[in-house]
Amino acid sequence: MDRQEILGRLDHTLLTQTATWEQIRKLCDEGMKYRTASVCIPPFFVKRAKEYVGERLPICTVIGFPNGYMTTAAKVFETEDAVKNGADEIDMVINIGMVKEGDYEGVLNEIRAVKAACKGKLLKVIIEACLLTEDEKIEMCRVVTESGAEYIKTSTGFSTGGATFDDVALFRKYVGPQVRIKAAGGISSLEDAERFIELGASRLGTSRIVKLIQQEEAHGD
Repeated sequence: MDRQEILGRLDHTLLTQTATWEQIRKLCDEGMKYRTASVCIPPFFVKRAKEYVGERLPICTVIGFPNGYMTTAAKVFETEDAVKNGADEIDMVINIGMVKEGDYEGVLNEIRAVKAACKGKLLKVIIEACLLTEDEKIEMCRVVTESGAEYIKTSTGFSTGGATFDDVALFRKYVGPQVRIKAAGGISSLEDAERFIELGASRLGTSRIVKLIQQEEAHGD
């Protein structure tokens, strides 16, 4: 698979707690150089990053991250603030406890509230698949499809596991045709990235792919 095809689907990501502006600026520089789909960064840096990149690169940020158990009102405020600061894409974490209680209507209503706060910006819904049963994953495919969100996303990368091939294949089977898939967490090789794309992922969330391509360039591959 062509390297640019992978890079064009990549949300080049830095969400560590210790992230600094210098690291975020470097991430943005790499995103622009390699023409990634976006950079995914903490909300604190969105305004500064948007001023830095302008319209040259979409800015993605995270809401209710990483645990998802904030109130809906808090997630809506976070989203409104991020959009006001220049975010082009929003990755929100669902309330996993509500899923465990079987309150799918509550989860749906929360996603719709965040979607409304996006004011037309792209919404990706992180369901933290490593914490869900297969039945819960299938039900969340239905909920995300009904919600109007553009993407279902596997993982935060901050829980017990990341994206798996099986989860992406399951999502592809059960989400509506208009819903795209983002695989995130633990994608550590170009081969894995290709496989996720082949299985149906439209986006990949990882910090490692650009580093791997830089290593290839350094070795003249």
